[in-house]
Amino acid sequence: MAMNEKVEAQHHMELTKKSAPNPSWLDKLFHLTERKTDVKTEILAGITTFVTMSYIIFVNPTILADAGIPKEAAIAATIFATVFATLLFALWANMPIAVAPGMGLNAFFTYTVVLGEGLTWQTGLGAVFISGVVFFILTITGLRKKIIEGIPAILKSAISVGIGLFIAFIGFKQAGIIVSNKENLVALGQLTKPGPFLALLGFIAVTVLTARKIKGAALISILLVSIAGMVLGIVEAPKSISSVVSFSMPSMSETFLQMDIKSALHYGLFSIIFSFTLVELFDNLGSMIGLSKKAGLMDEKGEIKGLDKALMADSLATVASAAMGSTAMNAYVENAAGIAEGGKTGLKALVVAMLFLVSLLFTPLISIIPAFATAPILIMVGALMLTEIKNIPLDEITDAVPAFCTIILMPLTFSIGEGLALGFLSYTFVKLLAGRAKEINWIMYIISAAFIINFVWTA
Repeated sequence: MAMNEKVEAQHHMELTKKSAPNPSWLDKLFHLTERKTDVKTEILAGITTFVTMSYIIFVNPTILADAGIPKEAAIAATIFATVFATLLFALWANMPIAVAPGMGLNAFFTYTVVLGEGLTWQTGLGAVFISGVVFFILTITGLRKKIIEGIPAILKSAISVGIGLFIAFIGFKQAGIIVSNKENLVALGQLTKPGPFLALLGFIAVTVLTARKIKGAALISILLVSIAGMVLGIVEAPKSISSVVSFSMPSMSETFLQMDIKSALHYGLFSIIFSFTLVELFDNLGSMIGLSKKAGLMDEKGEIKGLDKALMADSLATVASAAMGSTAMNAYVENAAGIAEGGKTGLKALVVAMLFLVSLLFTPLISIIPAFATAPILIMVGALMLTEIKNIPLDEITDAVPAFCTIILMPLTFSIGEGLALGFLSYTFVKLLAGRAKEINWIMYIISAAFIINFVWTA
């Protein structure tokens, strides 16, 4: 009997195996079953992510236009770079992460590199291109890990907070809430004017919508403020369907392959390229680790399958973005909204990429969105980045002072790169002169020496 039961059991298993449906090509490609998800869940997660991060389509071209890049080309470059990068994450790394031009990196490009240094946007794109190549080399050689390990956690947190204040400052400036002043450098603008007033309402709107956990809070705020501007007559309202939707794709012809690598090298933009690379390293690694952990892709040893591929994909995406006419790429924390909906694979990212591609049809609408409608989003992003300050031990003066210098000097010098440099130098000198040299990693000496040489060279 026992033998017969065993034979029957084996026969039943074979029948069950034969009758079970074969995994779909999507399942095989994205390992849906292995990661305990399905097509419907991934699609919904992708839609959620797109809605929460689609504001970049409106914000990034506005910032790039300040650098002199033609807005239509900036819109096209933003969308195509996002699609290319996100497809790499989806199809190569199989990560549920959408990537787009980084907030902070785009501001650094426009206000520090181009306007601050008085360079052309072509030279700026050359610096972005080189930073992408450097980031790729650091990743494949393993030097990335050593640099990350060598820089103290307090400076990593301070960099995030400082960039947040810098972005918020730009938002206040674009909104007209903060204006230049001969006596005090800056002053409060005329809040009763339509632009600043609507920007304040937009900031309140995005804050309340975010607090209520409404998906697409940033996008809703941008559209509401723009519509209000149209009602007041300070924004040109669409006159026809063609003012909203167009099947004529925006062109990148004015920016494609226009990066000037030779000029970037000629000007010796070491600190700029170095700053781009450092911010890319910190922002991307931190975001990817956090998002991967949230998606359940981190194993017991703390290792994330596909992370190296993702970092390489990001560096390649930055190179491609510069070639298209946009700035360095970044993994967006807004991906967390889609991951919370159950997204765990590259299929989620694929959906986001396809939706960004569809958004090309709405470029006429994107072109008429005013700066005071996107400015509140910059302020909100800056406010959210402030949360990193809780990781800085403010009761330890040799940590607090370098962190303070990093944070405050980014907006005051109107330069992420200079704030970064002075923050790193203050950390090294304060620790060294306070008799705490043991706390300084050797990599910090190299970075500090490089910043000093750059200051002397460019003086």
